[in-house]
Amino acid sequence: MLKPDMKRFYREVTVAPVADEDGDAFQILLDGRRVKSPVGRDLALPSRALTNAVAAEWEAQTEKILPGTMPLTQLAFTAIDRIAPERADVAIRIARYGETDLLCYRADAPRDLVLRQAEAWDPLLAWAADEFGAVLTVTDGIVPVAQPEPAMEALAAAVGRLDAFRLTALAAVVQAAGSLVIGLALAHGRLDAATAVAVSQLDESYQSEKWGADKEALDRLRALQAEITQAEAFLGLL
Repeated sequence: MLKPDMKRFYREVTVAPVADEDGDAFQILLDGRRVKSPVGRDLALPSRALTNAVAAEWEAQTEKILPGTMPLTQLAFTAIDRIAPERADVAIRIARYGETDLLCYRADAPRDLVLRQAEAWDPLLAWAADEFGAVLTVTDGIVPVAQPEPAMEALAAAVGRLDAFRLTALAAVVQAAGSLVIGLALAHGRLDAATAVAVSQLDESYQSEKWGADKEALDRLRALQAEITQAEAFLGLL
C-alpha cells in the first residue's frame, strides 16, 4: 500500500465500525475492501474522528496516490506496523530522551539568551516536576549531566502509559524537538504545536535574529513545524 506512483485504484471511500480486541474501532473501506498497512495489517483506528480524517486523505487523492499528502495515514500505519508490535520497547527508547533533554542544557552567555531560555524552559521543567514528579537537573553547556534516577523512572512511567497511537505521535514530537518534556507537554495539552516549535527552536531563532537565517535552516524549520503540527492533529483526533 502507498507505493510510489501508485494510481488511484478505487472510487468510493467509506468508514465502518469493526470489532477490535481492545474495544470498538473503525476501519476504512475502498470500494468495500479493507485498507491494509504496508505489512498487511488492517487499518483499524480507535476513534471515528481520526478514521474520518484519514478517510478524507484517501478521498482527496486524484489520479495518483501521493503519500506525502497523507500524514495522518502515515502516522496510523506507523502506529499499527512499527509501534504496536513493540510498544513497551519503543516507550523505553523514547523515555531515554529525558536523559539528554534539550531543556536541561543552557547557554552561559550571552545574558539575553540565558534569560530567554530560562523564561521559556523553566516553566516546562516545573510542569514536568508537578505533573509526573520528574525533577530534572539543569546544566550549562553541552557536557552530559546524569539525571536523577527517580526522575527517569517517573518519565518512563508517563511514557509507558500511552497506547500505540499516542506513543506514535509523542515519538514524532520528541524526535523532532529533541525534548521528551516538550513532547509530553504537547501530548497532555500543556503546549500547542506552534509553542512546541518555538520553545524547541529557541536557540536557532536567537541565532537567526543575530545573523539571519539561510535557506537550509528555513527548510528544516518548515519540516519540523509540519511534523509537530501533524502529530498534534493526530493526537486531537484520538
